[in-house]
Amino acid sequence: MGTWLTEKFGLALPVVGAPMANVSGGRLTAAISAAGGLGMLGAGSAVSAEWIRTEGAIAAESGNPYGIGLMAWSVKNHADHLEAVLELKPALVSLSYGDYSPYVEPLQAAGIVVATQAGTVADAHEAIAAGVDVIVVRGAEAGGHGRNDVGTLPLLQAILDLTDLPVLAAGGISGPRGLAAVLAAGAAGGWIGTAFLTCAEGLTKDWARKRLVEADETDTVYGTVFDAASRAGWPDEFGGRALRNPFYDTWEGKEEALKADDDGHNQYITATDPTAASLYAGQGVGALHAMTTAADVLQNFAAYKTYLRAVMG
Repeated sequence: MGTWLTEKFGLALPVVGAPMANVSGGRLTAAISAAGGLGMLGAGSAVSAEWIRTEGAIAAESGNPYGIGLMAWSVKNHADHLEAVLELKPALVSLSYGDYSPYVEPLQAAGIVVATQAGTVADAHEAIAAGVDVIVVRGAEAGGHGRNDVGTLPLLQAILDLTDLPVLAAGGISGPRGLAAVLAAGAAGGWIGTAFLTCAEGLTKDWARKRLVEADETDTVYGTVFDAASRAGWPDEFGGRALRNPFYDTWEGKEEALKADDDGHNQYITATDPTAASLYAGQGVGALHAMTTAADVLQNFAAYKTYLRAVMG
């Protein structure tokens, strides 16, 4: 049951661990790759180039392929992030959210496979024009940043009909049934984040893991409240899906005011509990029932073959 993804990177499973800032450090990235998937380092806008080098070296220690995720809007202001990635030469780099086209050719010239996330068919057209190697179809169900326009399944079908490029599916893939479903539709693999949020190897705080385990599929909300509070620089075009909390409820609909509110900003950046801190997660968060390990998550996803055989024979 090989796919473009497993064959290209020599994987046991058609699973990419989504690059999640403040979660996917070197240890989690390496653990996912060691367990048969492709781990991705989440290089957020707040990290340094040295952090990328250090965590990338940890991810590479086992010799398994791994990747790094960058945001195009952040790279524009942090050229040293791209320089660090080019030095590391991971197998895959994801560049999304902003004008990533200037970076595609330099990465490919270094022998790196380039992916971007698409939240609409128009995004996919832009990806094709930019010359990326693989498109990640990110549906509205997905956690973290992106668009909230189209669900994973309708978007996946539309983009598969549009292009012959390899396509990965992201959003709502919480277990082996979901992985089997997107593979049956024609995806080359799953781009999976939420399922790894409570892994021991991740950077997630213990209090955050506890709250994520308690959450169900109705507890997420999509918006820009946390970005307005953080002042990190995220374009308003790309909101984020996270767990709803009292801080979000207080400021929903008042995002412009929050951008200039120092008290709100300070409350957010110093938060150490789930009442004010952002916990980015997708609608698959209801499938999290315990703190776990990357190997356990991958072992669970390995059952996709049983469901795929049932559908496809």
